[in-house]
Amino acid sequence: MSAATLLLAPRINETGLQLRTAAGRRGLRAFTAASWRAPRELAGAPVHLYGGPLFADAVGRELGLGPVEPSDGWLAALPREVTGRRVELTTLAAARRLSGPAFVKAPADKHFAARVYPDGAALPGPELLDGDTPVLVSEVVRFEAEFRLFVLDGAVRAASRYALDGELAIAEPGPDGPELLAFAAEVLAAASGPARLPSATVVDLGRTGRGWAVVEANAAWASGGYACDPDAVLDVVLRAAGPLAELPSADRPFLRPLPEVVR
Repeated sequence: MSAATLLLAPRINETGLQLRTAAGRRGLRAFTAASWRAPRELAGAPVHLYGGPLFADAVGRELGLGPVEPSDGWLAALPREVTGRRVELTTLAAARRLSGPAFVKAPADKHFAARVYPDGAALPGPELLDGDTPVLVSEVVRFEAEFRLFVLDGAVRAASRYALDGELAIAEPGPDGPELLAFAAEVLAAASGPARLPSATVVDLGRTGRGWAVVEANAAWASGGYACDPDAVLDVVLRAAGPLAELPSADRPFLRPLPEVVR
């Protein structure tokens, strides 16, 4: 078979359902995997993926996928004018030596809960995670509202609010829209050099008591769309996790390393 296919993870979420419908509207086949194996009927077809990192790792190499994601150090490489706080990319071993509170998370995969830890002793110990695991350590900031942006070729294609005061609160950006987009333009202009982003990605921004700040960036193929327009989200997802042979050369530094899965 040769028709392009959008492959969805077995545990399909609300965004996956919306993308399946959007794909159908434009004549793109959508296929929901029955298991965590590459579907045999998709062998040789140009496949695009929407699902979590574990699903991408399970099927990506076999299907010839080229999923891209922001670099581990993206947030730490941004100027403080847009992060609104100190952010450092370090190792879990170094973070375990923290003497005070900090927000700590793994840059991409969810190796442990991303939250404020009272000190380094509260982080997962060496019996659970290796000390060389990369982590982002941030000064604690309270976000009053948080927003998700799907970005393609440096332009915002869709936006949604997803949280208020740390609680899930999905809605269109509403009155925050103009300021949100203005700040997004500032952030995307600053995303150069070590802070460069892949051509298709998700950027989360938030409003604090002191102004706007970057929350984080994520892989578009593994991110919820919330109240974003599904057709715009699909445009970004198709670029973010499509056939490796079609990947733009500028995006190759952002390729997720896919393991060889032995069955």
